[in-house]
Amino acid sequence: MCGIVGYIGSRNTVDVLLNGLTSLEYRGYDSSGVSVYDRDDGEIKIFKAEGKLNNLKEILKNDTTLKTPGIGIGHIRWATHGVPSVENAHPHTCNCGNLVIVHNGIIENYLELKSKLENLGCKFKSQTDTETIAHLIAQKYKEEQNLTNAVRNAVKELKGAYALCVMHRNEPNLIVAARKNAPLLIGVGNNENFIASDVPAIISYTKHACYLNDDEIATVWANKFEVCDLEGKIINKRVEILPWESQTINKMGYKHFMLKEIHEQPDVVRNVLSNKLIDANTKIKLDEVKLNSDTIKNLSRIEIIACGTSLHAAMVGKYIIESMTKIAVDVEASSEYIYREKTTNENTLVIGVSQSGETADTITAIRQAKQTGAHILIITNRPDSTMAREAHSLVPVNAGIEVSVAATKSYMAQVLSFYLFAIYLSEIKNTMNSEQLINLKFELLKLPNLVETILQHEDEIKKCASKYASTKDFIYISRGINLASAYEGALKLKEISYINATGYPAGELKHGPIAMLDETMPVMVIMMPGVVYEKILSNAQEAKARHAKLIALTSSNDPKLYDTFDDIIKIPQICEMLSPALTCVPLQLFAYYIAEFLGKDVDQPRNLAKSVTVE
Repeated sequence: MCGIVGYIGSRNTVDVLLNGLTSLEYRGYDSSGVSVYDRDDGEIKIFKAEGKLNNLKEILKNDTTLKTPGIGIGHIRWATHGVPSVENAHPHTCNCGNLVIVHNGIIENYLELKSKLENLGCKFKSQTDTETIAHLIAQKYKEEQNLTNAVRNAVKELKGAYALCVMHRNEPNLIVAARKNAPLLIGVGNNENFIASDVPAIISYTKHACYLNDDEIATVWANKFEVCDLEGKIINKRVEILPWESQTINKMGYKHFMLKEIHEQPDVVRNVLSNKLIDANTKIKLDEVKLNSDTIKNLSRIEIIACGTSLHAAMVGKYIIESMTKIAVDVEASSEYIYREKTTNENTLVIGVSQSGETADTITAIRQAKQTGAHILIITNRPDSTMAREAHSLVPVNAGIEVSVAATKSYMAQVLSFYLFAIYLSEIKNTMNSEQLINLKFELLKLPNLVETILQHEDEIKKCASKYASTKDFIYISRGINLASAYEGALKLKEISYINATGYPAGELKHGPIAMLDETMPVMVIMMPGVVYEKILSNAQEAKARHAKLIALTSSNDPKLYDTFDDIIKIPQICEMLSPALTCVPLQLFAYYIAEFLGKDVDQPRNLAKSVTVE
């Protein structure tokens, strides 16, 4: 989950590193550090700070000796091995101090390697797996006296995941980078080059990049770079033009990025639908879906694999695909899919869902699925990501850059992408009549205005949130298509306020969770008019009988609601099938305002990172 950046060229090195790390802070904020080669005294200097990146910036801002061009590497950390501390912060070095390294990933055999290195006399200063790599490369350098070869031979002994940047005092004009199961790219400039975990770190400097693949080693100078495999064979790499525009990322007057991104959702809906849903009478266009009609007709089932918020979008996807196409759909957490016996085969469509397209568990899962002959379709916000490159088909969600760690607009975009894909399948399989499809597409086109209506009544949601900000626990319940909304609403509250919130199927409340209910336990009830409305109302009344405080999230005008619920959050009328695209918005705002009332760090909640690139 960590972020790494490297630079070699004529710009102020520290400024480039800090700008890059600022763009990567969504990957972790437990600690940070930079290392630069000081050409004046021929030494490598290392600066580290615990906590957020601003702490490192404070250390560096008054050091005038660093305001020079040259070469350097930087790191932003999400802790895996070792607590957040200065000693565990990157960059790490070997005992002689001539070699420095930054790393994203997890080395699974580091204890075995550490024991061998200690027997060779290496002294360890940290509790990290990364320091093991530094000592290992240093040992290889003693034999090779060539940094590229030392890195190449060292990584052959590593098991796990890594993206590395390595510098050595004896080779002050180059950086060596390596990758396996963790993203890494080279930004190609004019007599300057960049290395980074992700595009935002380099996009303000260059739009040209080369993506490294697994088991590739790059040697990067200011005016060129060279890539080889683990055996040293040179690989001809293509430099691509990045599908990004440099842009200033700011809050536009909002207190937090999360609130800004919630308010961007009407335009996100428009972006997702643009060029895919032209009008209610036109078939859905998904140009990057490469499934032919025969393949679709022969599908025996669909498997959707995802993590976190994306897993909840997948649950909505299951419901609508099964309803519209009659194809059986399984949804599973990527981390569980990886370690079980597979029934996936060539007649299975496997859909991977990930905002970043770099989620390690999901990448591993889709690679396993791909080996069975299954067609791989990826729903992602990053068409340039590893998952997109592994896929046969792609549905880009077009949500734009999402800065806040808690996903909001990307969830909305993923859910809408599932609607478009389900309709696309249905139109090919002829599983719904034309009138049903026209009505559904017409309702989809109304969504941006309906989301705007919810946002116009934001103060009512804020007022409701203020009443429940002091609670310690929360239950969210629903049934049918909005069960995923209950899970996602609970997750949002849990992520940013640290309140113990849990989602349940409403019908399961009486099978255990009802024991927790009393006057201190609020229950959020998501109940949209439709086939399960009356059943959910009955479940809510069971909770009311146990003195729980009840909140209804609904579009219903049912007068019975006022006898049952303490608070009602109203949203516009919409067909039940499309309701998850509306219910998510007030749930996001409710979580946001509770966290804001509690004074939490909404955009960077503790222990979390935006892009989960380790298993």
